[in-house]
Amino acid sequence: MPEVMQWFRADLHIHTVLSPCGDLEMSPERIVEEALRNELDVIAITDHNSTKQAPEVMALGREKGLLVLGGAEINTQEEVHCVALFEELVQLANFQDYLDAHLPGILNKPDLFGHQVWVNRNEEIMGEEQRLLWSALDQHLEEVSEKVRQLRGLFFPAHIDRPVNGLLRQLGFVPEQLQADALEVCQYSSEWEDDYSDLSEKFAIISNSDAHTLDQIGQRYTMLWMEDLTFCEIRLALSGQKGRKAKPMSR
Repeated sequence: MPEVMQWFRADLHIHTVLSPCGDLEMSPERIVEEALRNELDVIAITDHNSTKQAPEVMALGREKGLLVLGGAEINTQEEVHCVALFEELVQLANFQDYLDAHLPGILNKPDLFGHQVWVNRNEEIMGEEQRLLWSALDQHLEEVSEKVRQLRGLFFPAHIDRPVNGLLRQLGFVPEQLQADALEVCQYSSEWEDDYSDLSEKFAIISNSDAHTLDQIGQRYTMLWMEDLTFCEIRLALSGQKGRKAKPMSR
């Protein structure tokens, strides 16, 4: 039978209460409810240098009919932010081991940076990260990308056009040999496409909310043209294979 393609709405960069900059309202239940209210089909939980809140949101999403991918927003040694996404809990756990091994032992100061706790669906605290999650790993951008590829995840530099921690602003260029599934931008327009046509020819250009508060969820998102809502199809859409494609959007 012929394939039946359709558009799916994705926000693949959302923080929770675990991120020191995340609002205290960013709990699993509230994130899932807000995502569904904004008619999102798939979201990703991407706290700074930690995956520990993701499993709870993934489980809740399954119950509510929302696909939730687990991952993290990594701060590399170059102070470049990038996102890693995984389908399975075992991949997520292996990546957490990697993060734990390479996050420096700089302690968080909650009064200055904010609390770093993860919670269950009832908003009860399950644990607290003592190390400062904003710190840069002792790993280069290419090393993080390679680790994600080894674990069969998805990888993309985050908000590459942002003045702070964006790839284009930190390095001034996209490394020629960088293995990335996409490039995330904050402000996408025809002018951006004209200025960076060489990048859009090589990479899928996507947009996500980078939400730290509930009202930011789905403010920026990516439309994915796919046959079904699966991790495999998302990979195909980002790579532009078999008729799949990705399109950055904003409300």
